[in-house]
Amino acid sequence: MYPHILLAADGSENSFRAAKEAVKLVKLNEHSKITLLFVIDYEKVKTEVLHANSAESLYMERKKKLQHIEQLFTAENVHYAIEMVHGSPGPEIVNYANSKKVDLVIIGSRGLNSLQEMVLGSVSHKVMKRVQCPAMIVK
Repeated sequence: MYPHILLAADGSENSFRAAKEAVKLVKLNEHSKITLLFVIDYEKVKTEVLHANSAESLYMERKKKLQHIEQLFTAENVHYAIEMVHGSPGPEIVNYANSKKVDLVIIGSRGLNSLQEMVLGSVSHKVMKRVQCPAMIVK
């Protein structure tokens, strides 16, 4: 059905619900794989770096945000890979999906910052408008 699924996640509850939907789809085709994409937002990097003790602790803190999703994938025996990229979430997700020619993008309807969403528009909306493959927004 969808050999390569891109799951854009930020550690929010909505991204976890999106992960559950990704698992359902992968179970339909045992040859499917999921790429779990975490975008390190330039707007937040300065604050994170100032509060981090080391580069390793910063990496672990970012990876910790995805821990629940990784546990879900492991429990469900789902093949996945994690990719971390730097940039603005919407454009980076679109760029990754289009350049890697993924078959489906799955994203939660809201991320961690609802104020920014009201002012700038949602990441999921930006992705839906620009991605060149089917996309699923999970509420």
